[in-house]
Amino acid sequence: MKGSAQNLKFLIPDAAIIQYAGSIGYFSVGAGYEIFKNKRGYIDFNYGYVPASKGGELYAVTAKFAYKPFDIKLKDWGKLYPFNPGFFLSYTFHEDLPFKFHSSEYPSGYYYWSPALRPHLSFTNEIEFSMAKIWDGLGIKKIGVYSEFNTNDYYIINYFQNVSSLSLSDIFQLGIGIRLKF
Repeated sequence: MKGSAQNLKFLIPDAAIIQYAGSIGYFSVGAGYEIFKNKRGYIDFNYGYVPASKGGELYAVTAKFAYKPFDIKLKDWGKLYPFNPGFFLSYTFHEDLPFKFHSSEYPSGYYYWSPALRPHLSFTNEIEFSMAKIWDGLGIKKIGVYSEFNTNDYYIINYFQNVSSLSLSDIFQLGIGIRLKF
């Protein structure tokens, strides 16, 4: 029995995440996993919610990948990760957002994208605080505060089709979040 429990250890997340906005819900919660031995890459899984008062009740699931190419050490209490490129997929659950457009309403191939599934490009920055000197013994090794700018395929295509009327600020969304690292 002990061997099988150790085999499933990879399921235990390395981080808990809370995010406000940023294309994955008005609020979202999730679990994060560090990948690569250098701990520069991570995969996050989030569940987001948009209340009816903020544009219609929606639920979303998201899978994110990001890489931290470099850091700036902040004495012995933290690190700054100024530019972390990433990619994520979000799927929104709602009766008006099917996986693909209904062929009974539109000719086949008329709309080539999915109303519910969105691929995104993202860029984050994060400041990470070491908790060893502040709250030792809580089980939280580090706390990261981050901002995430993202855009998706639909916004990018619309931007290039409407350059005269859209600016880059129209196609990027901003999310802010906290990552509690165990």
